[in-house]
Amino acid sequence: MNLITDQEAAKRLARTIISDITIYNKEKVKEGLINDNLFDLLEKEIERGRKVYFSRVAPEITANSNFYDLAIVDIMVQQAKNIRCNI
Repeated sequence: MNLITDQEAAKRLARTIISDITIYNKEKVKEGLINDNLFDLLEKEIERGRKVYFSRVAPEITANSNFYDLAIVDIMVQQAKNIRCNI
């Protein structure tokens, strides 16, 4: 398998992985945002996704970017504006 070497493609992959985690764990995301323990509740899912991301993206991209973490904020945490929580 060829590794992703394009930054935009790496961003899309990160967002896709986090979107999938969010879709399949809606209640955990909501609970985590409300109780301010999102990363504890989704630790396994987030780390599994991170492993997938790093296995598919070239090291020269991952070493100089944080697209995966930014996707977590952009996709998961941004949902907080629709949920009453402590953020």
